[in-house]
Amino acid sequence: MPSSHRPLLAVLSLLCLVPLAARAGERPARIVIDPGHGGAKEGAKGPGELREKEVALQIAQRVRARLEAAGGDVYLTRERDAQVSLTERVLLTNDHAADLFLSIHANSMPTKRMRERTEGIETYFLSANASGDAARAVADRENAEAPETRAARGDSMLALILQDLVRTEAHADSSRLAYSIHPRLIRGTRAADRGVQQAPFFVLSGVECPAVLVEVGYISHPQEGAKLGRAEYQEKLAEAIADGVLAFLKETRRRDATREPQVAGPVSQ
Repeated sequence: MPSSHRPLLAVLSLLCLVPLAARAGERPARIVIDPGHGGAKEGAKGPGELREKEVALQIAQRVRARLEAAGGDVYLTRERDAQVSLTERVLLTNDHAADLFLSIHANSMPTKRMRERTEGIETYFLSANASGDAARAVADRENAEAPETRAARGDSMLALILQDLVRTEAHADSSRLAYSIHPRLIRGTRAADRGVQQAPFFVLSGVECPAVLVEVGYISHPQEGAKLGRAEYQEKLAEAIADGVLAFLKETRRRDATREPQVAGPVSQ
């Protein structure tokens, strides 16, 4: 296949999967993508000068391009290398009345031995209790930028929120969104599968829509970290994430359409 045809085929495949404005008069899906960190908050470090904040923004921009090509209204919480607080990211998402929220990060390990051995992709949705010690450690690292007053309250405050949240469709849909994205990421990249996890992420706790956080790989791993800095690999990640989002929206809109009240027809005389 001529290489010049590949971008067009990629766009057509997205459009065939689901138009984000599915019916006449229906507004396009609003999607907020959150590139983690930024500015002085560099996030995890990779090989050479590679930084999590750069990788997250680059992948977010690639995901946005694909979702916009499918007709979505897509917003980034930051458009450049700027510091944006976690609270501001949540407020922006809710101000846009987003249909879903997607936070993009890259993982890391603290010691040389762990950096050499640990790789793979994880996808998270919100829970008061982490899936395990590793999930808790990831949440603690990403929550380091949370406001001190909120962080000091600990899980008790989040647990109160989740007593209601766990009963809502938005929380159930967050799980469905995670399971729509994650298998596609593993198939598309052939990365190690570290599973769909749950953890108390600050940035997920305040948004009023289905929300997930994707750790696209271990930037601290010598090989995986190098791949995360390459455009070709970032495109694979972006394609898988976008496909998962589109499949989720297609299923959700089909479900919601069946719930719409039927308009009564004329009464027979």
